Amino acid sequence: MASTTSTSTTSSSPALITFYDIALAPPVEKTACSPNPWKTRYALNFKKTPYKTRWVPLPDISSVRGALNIPASRKFADGSPYHTLPVVSDPATGRIVGDSFEIATYLQEQYPSSGAGDLFPMQELGYVFGQDLELFAPIAEAEAAEGNLAAYAKFNTNVDAAFSAHAQLVVQGFPLDPATAEESKAEFSRRAGVPWEAMSVSGEKRGELLRSFEETLGGIARFYNRDASGPFLLGSRASYADFIVGGWLRMNRGMLSGEEWEALKGWHGGVFGRLHEALEEFAQMD
Repeated sequence: MASTTSTSTTSSSPALITFYDIALAPPVEKTACSPNPWKTRYALNFKKTPYKTRWVPLPDISSVRGALNIPASRKFADGSPYHTLPVVSDPATGRIVGDSFEIATYLQEQYPSSGAGDLFPMQELGYVFGQDLELFAPIAEAEAAEGNLAAYAKFNTNVDAAFSAHAQLVVQGFPLDPATAEESKAEFSRRAGVPWEAMSVSGEKRGELLRSFEETLGGIARFYNRDASGPFLLGSRASYADFIVGGWLRMNRGMLSGEEWEALKGWHGGVFGRLHEALEEFAQMD
């Protein structure tokens, strides 16, 4: 199983959380743009929780989850497992958690006062994605959470749906590792039930989908415009809701053309460009 570890520890160092992220084209630290692992990286850095990254190539994800005894957290429409990352393993507690939202709730419960504080402060998160567009991969369903966490879980599901429904825009820019690109394309095609080439979009259809994307993100932008001081939903205070949106912005930065990414950053008064730039504070690699 091919993987690399970006940080090593010595016998005198405290045990670090292992964060399993998806390795794309080398250098992996530069091309990392998978949205759910980015949600977790933002959360780990926000909580200032010491960790090391284990980079896992796409074809190895299923075997890594299997070795950790972590079943897939989602399924395809045919019932087959959808194996993906992130996963974190915390030696301080012996816990292994394999879903980005569950990881965030674990970090908050286990390390409530660490770093910048509460990942889940009270706020209104009533965004709903209501369009009927095709999804090529299953999204996380809202957790069976209560109270404030339930609002974040629903927000996570709806934001995931809004971005996933426009995923055809990023397929052609996917930074696949050349060593495993054909294998990865074949697996994506098998999962989606369509040839790899059919997943991307160009020409007039691409223009239409970009306009739909801009319109859809307007529903999220309205929440950011509630507090003009920005750049976060709660003004100057970041929360996990910002990391949900920010993870998807990372994907689009890494996979859209430069021109399209610049356009996205400027949509709806530039709220997404300002958010992406502000999240650099929590984007450091270990």
